[in-house]
Amino acid sequence: MGRGRAKAKQTKVARDLKYRSYSTDFASLERELRGESGDAYDEDPEEFDPYAELADRYADPEPAHDEEDYDRQAG
Repeated sequence: MGRGRAKAKQTKVARDLKYRSYSTDFASLERELRGESGDAYDEDPEEFDPYAELADRYADPEPAHDEEDYDRQAG
C-alpha cells in the first residue's frame, strides 16, 4: 500500500524526460568526461581529504585488544 504516489511521481518524471526538450551544454559535458572539470580537489588528491577531520576526531587512541587481554577477561 502507498505505492500510488511513488508510481505517479515516476510517471511524471518519465514524461518530463521524454517530452520536454532541455538544452544540453555539450562542451561542458565533454570537459567533464575528459576529466578537465577544474575542481580544486582534482588537482592534488593528497591535499584534499574530506574525511580527514572525521578520521582524526574518531580515531581510537588505544591499541586494539590482543588475545592476552581477552584471555584474562574470559577467565
